[in-house]
Order: sequence, then structure tokens, then C-alpha cells
Amino acid sequence: MTLTGRTPQWLELEGAVNARVVVPGALLRSDNLQALSARDLRTLVDEQRVRRVLDLRTDEELYLEGPGPMTLEPAVTIEHRSLYPHSGNTDFDLQETVVPWGAGEDGDYADEVPTVRAYMAYVLHRPDSIAASLRSIATTEGAVLVHCAAGKDRTGVVVGLALDAAGWDRELIVADYLATSERIEEILVRLRSSETYRAELEGHSAQRHAPVPGAMERVLELVDRDFGGTLALLAEHGVGEDEIAQLRQRLPRA
Repeated sequence: MTLTGRTPQWLELEGAVNARVVVPGALLRSDNLQALSARDLRTLVDEQRVRRVLDLRTDEELYLEGPGPMTLEPAVTIEHRSLYPHSGNTDFDLQETVVPWGAGEDGDYADEVPTVRAYMAYVLHRPDSIAASLRSIATTEGAVLVHCAAGKDRTGVVVGLALDAAGWDRELIVADYLATSERIEEILVRLRSSETYRAELEGHSAQRHAPVPGAMERVLELVDRDFGGTLALLAEHGVGEDEIAQLRQRLPRA
């Protein structure tokens, strides 16, 4: 997915495998940035003009992985916007069960597939992080790079809601979400190399962790049904009309 709504604009980096441009000069997405090389930094900071990084990982992931090389770039501001209310959770159990804080208490979603239940738990429990992330995408001068560990679930929800708020065709939002399938083998190889994620991923096939067809469509439908749409959700959490106008200017409809 690019501004033209055609094929993904992949960034061939040495230290990340799921990095791509969503809207040139405004919005990029990626998997974990811990292993970026000096050349990667120049690609992101100098060529792509990344000026803000939205790191959606939990405090525990940050502690276990340590500071990444992007923290050394003076031109870049890093914001940590976890989508979990408690540290210690990652996304890699979504295919079998929903994370504990998304089960039981969210009865309206009991009939949904685990991935949709988990994504809606982000919306229910951390709308503050989602709203703050979209505000940053709207107001940053330069490009914003959104990432988590795989660049699929947490990143997918934040980017998907940003594009929805900007008025993108949902067919294109879904295509951007599903594009991660093209890199899922490489993503799993990379994450298994980290002690932080290895135990959760051992013995799992790559396709078990691929984006789930129908999940993003359903999440957007549920946000419409239960929150009055993405714009209403954002307004409820302090994102003003001026910021939405900025977001639409920064992320023009593809």
C-alpha cells in the first residue's frame, strides 16, 4: 500500500524486514527497530525524514530488548504508547486464545475470532494510546514511523484507525494490513533470534502468525457499531477537529 493504493512500498533495511512506506513523507510502519544498521538509520532519518517513532511495545519488551539505535538520533522523538494495560504481554498467542485482559470482561466480543477480540481489547483498554498516536501522526513535521515487535497487530490497529480517520477507502486499509503476509516468514525468523520472543514462537508455523483475513474489516465494523466510528472514538478521547483536519491533510485519500 502506498499513496497510490497499489503495491506495498517496502524499505529494504538490514535490521528490519517489515518496514514500508504507507504515505510518503508522513507515515511509515515497521517491525522492531532494535537491529537497525547505520545505513538503515540514514535511510529512515535522512531519506524518509522520520522525525517521530511511535513504539507500541510494552514496558517489559522495552526493558528486555534495551534501547535501540534510533534513540541516538537527535532529530527523532520517540514515544512509547503501549496498547496493553499491563506489562509483560505480547501478541503471539492471538491465534489460540485472547490475552487475559481481553477475555471475560468484554462479553460483547465473545463470538468474535481471537484476533478480533484482542484488537478490540486495544480499543477498549488503551484508547488513550491510540488517540495520542493519531494526534502525533497528525501534528508531526516530518514522517512518523509506527512499530511494535512484528509490525502486524498493534501497528496494524493504530495505522488502520489512522487511515480510517483520514477517510481512506477500507479496501485499501485492509490491503495495507494484509501486506505483512508477504514478509511473515522473515518476521518469524527474526523474532525467534531474540530471547524476548523465542519461547512464545518455537514450534509455530509462520502462517499461524500471518494477518488474519477479515480481521481488520471486522474491527472497523465494530468500531462503527460500538463507538460511532473512528472519528467519534477519537473525539471522545480528546482529538479535536483541527487535529483531524491535519491528519487528513497529512494522509490524503489514496
